[in-house]
Amino acid sequence: MKILIELPTWLGDTVMATPAIENLIKHYSDPEITLIGSHSAIDVIKSHPRVKKSYITKNTYIEIYRTTKALGMFDLFFSFRGSLRSTYMKFCIDAIHKYQFKKKMYVSGHQVEKYNQFINESLNIQSPPGKLSLHNTTEKKIGKNKILGINPGASYGEAKQWHSEGFSNVASALSHQYDIVIFGGPLDENIAQEIEINLIEKGVKNYQNLASKTSILELISQIANLDLLITGDSGPMHIAGAFEVPTVTIFGPTRDNETSQWLNKKSINIKKNLECQPCMKRVCPLGHHDCMKLINSKEVLNAIESLDLRDVTKRLVN
Repeated sequence: MKILIELPTWLGDTVMATPAIENLIKHYSDPEITLIGSHSAIDVIKSHPRVKKSYITKNTYIEIYRTTKALGMFDLFFSFRGSLRSTYMKFCIDAIHKYQFKKKMYVSGHQVEKYNQFINESLNIQSPPGKLSLHNTTEKKIGKNKILGINPGASYGEAKQWHSEGFSNVASALSHQYDIVIFGGPLDENIAQEIEINLIEKGVKNYQNLASKTSILELISQIANLDLLITGDSGPMHIAGAFEVPTVTIFGPTRDNETSQWLNKKSINIKKNLECQPCMKRVCPLGHHDCMKLINSKEVLNAIESLDLRDVTKRLVN
């Protein structure tokens, strides 16, 4: 059974699609999977033993046409994207049966459940969504110290970012019990540098700034070895969820009931529940960004304490 899967656009969405993809694969006795998607999305899935080939998504319609015609014939095509480009790809793909995720058809529930419902309805099955599933090989942690991950960035937009002072205050308060690793992509270098400068000013030396310095596979390996992650709603948050890393997530403009970590018992969300939430905007439309600015370091430290982790500091930040 030859199956072509177009992966979701975003890193986090791809991780949330893994339970649905696992149910799809389990439904067939000997599936041969080909992936098409962005670099980051493919890196998340390509280590699956059933994946045979992968192709990077092309942007223009003529490139989509050429790529799809070069792929050959498939028994099944599934697209986890609802865009017009994906609809065009579905039209161009040579496949006996074709299915495309449509956002308007799945308006309630967690994103994991929406993707799983899409697969269930496409195949006429009733498989419940399991845990997030990443098949990447991760290196074992070297050293005895616990590791705290700080992930201040969010590819979606700056509205999802907590302030650098908050991250650095929490990291400083925990630095006597954790080594600190700052994560982020190319667009997060500035806020990561601000956190680094703040840590230096506070006398913290046991940190690494890995923003824009890791591949997706290296990022997965690093996150898998964390003892604690402080993050916004982001792809790295979902990677941490897949490895059940204790996590505190700071939510602002997005819906935590749809995109929070899936089936991670050591996970806490912090949000303010303002009237303007969730706006789902990339930049605060009101200009104040209160959904993030009103969350302070003490709230995050209290959330960490409530996770009931060993040796978590009770030191508070003024």
